[in-house]
Amino acid sequence: MLGGTFDPVHHGHLRTAVELRDVLGLDGVHMIPAAQPPLRGRPQVSAQERLALLRLGIGDTPGLLADPCELEREGPSYSALTLASLRQRYGEKARIVMALGHDAFLKLAQWHRPEQLFDLAHVVVIDRPDHIGALPAALEELIAGREVNDCQALMEEAQGRLLRLSLPSRMAISATFVRERLAQGESVRYLLPEPVVQRIESRGLYRNPAIFGAE
Repeated sequence: MLGGTFDPVHHGHLRTAVELRDVLGLDGVHMIPAAQPPLRGRPQVSAQERLALLRLGIGDTPGLLADPCELEREGPSYSALTLASLRQRYGEKARIVMALGHDAFLKLAQWHRPEQLFDLAHVVVIDRPDHIGALPAALEELIAGREVNDCQALMEEAQGRLLRLSLPSRMAISATFVRERLAQGESVRYLLPEPVVQRIESRGLYRNPAIFGAE
């Protein structure tokens, strides 16, 4: 599971999903747009539009799936509920992984029912070399005794462990940067897949320069 607002999806998101699948040996990666992200600003375009852009971005990439499960559920897009639905879908023995970036990881103890996340899945943190330092005390308590050092140890169980992972080619693209360029009428070529660019341009999306929002 790789969640986010995908506002809009860009090559950084997609390359991360591909590398997660390869490095962890996953059967597939569910890319799940948040309908109502609890800890982020309101996305600039609708959830259905972001899902459509995500599907265009994925195209026929093997192993990647645009999953609308959070759009089909009312209320805030809590990851614990999403993981519960995935656990029900795939069964108790399936190895389920929730991947998130380092910035989101630092706030993990503030999430809805954070302990339940580990009851349902493993957590994989995509490390950032420029983010080194002490973790918040509540986060340290939450992850105590859960961290493992490699993918093999992670996959020995179906859930409950934490792995910090450095991916081969982390692309320094942010959705905020993309939105700013779109709002200013500047080129986003090679930041986004071409079908995504075409839909954004044809529908005039992200043209309000006053709204940049969160990632």
